[in-house]
Amino acid sequence: MNVSRSEASGAGSIDARRRRRRPVTGVVEVIDSMSERVIGQLGNISETGMLLLASSPLVDDALYQVRFSLSGMNPRGADGPAARPQRGQVEVGVHLLWQEDAGATGKCWAGFRFINLPEPGRQHLRDWLASPD
Repeated sequence: MNVSRSEASGAGSIDARRRRRRPVTGVVEVIDSMSERVIGQLGNISETGMLLLASSPLVDDALYQVRFSLSGMNPRGADGPAARPQRGQVEVGVHLLWQEDAGATGKCWAGFRFINLPEPGRQHLRDWLASPD
């Protein structure tokens, strides 16, 4: 069962987002830290959540541990897929709130809220959000 944005917000047509979202330009891959595979690309991001263009449908209402780079560095690290997070990376625990078909074969839009964003990733995200577009 795919949960839509309006169902996930619990507010019908009222948008529950409170934080400014910033679109992400270019390709920013999101890596599932448990499986070490790319699960999609960032669409936009705020201090409290993100929009993902997922490569395939995800598990509804699931928790994920993901990482991505907002600085243009390789999110997999210089030492390959198992590399630790590097400077400029954000590693975050997320909760999948909703997903819906993106119209492209096998892809879907997915909305996540951040549930665990430790330092220094939190500060890096704040700095990136505050930087000029």
